[in-house]
Amino acid sequence: YGDRFEDENFRVKHSREGLVAMANAGADSNGAQFFITTASANHLNGKHVVFGEVIEGYSTVKLIEDCGTNSGKPTHQVVIADSGELAPGADTGVAP
Repeated sequence: YGDRFEDENFRVKHSREGLVAMANAGADSNGAQFFITTASANHLNGKHVVFGEVIEGYSTVKLIEDCGTNSGKPTHQVVIADSGELAPGADTGVAP
């Protein structure tokens, strides 16, 4: 999506699960890589910009997290086949 860009701000802290943040490789190097916190991650404060939160479907995030291991090799393949913004109340297509 183009060149890297400056950090917006660091006002929102990585204080709880379900926050969406933009990963970067240092100051003012934001690109198009994002992550969702699954616990408080205060060590990331001042390094990555929090810009949103998961408001629906967090159970899906937890299912993906359950595929993780200490070695970094997941127990199952996780594929995001389609993404985007759903209209409020839309069917997510994911079983609870």
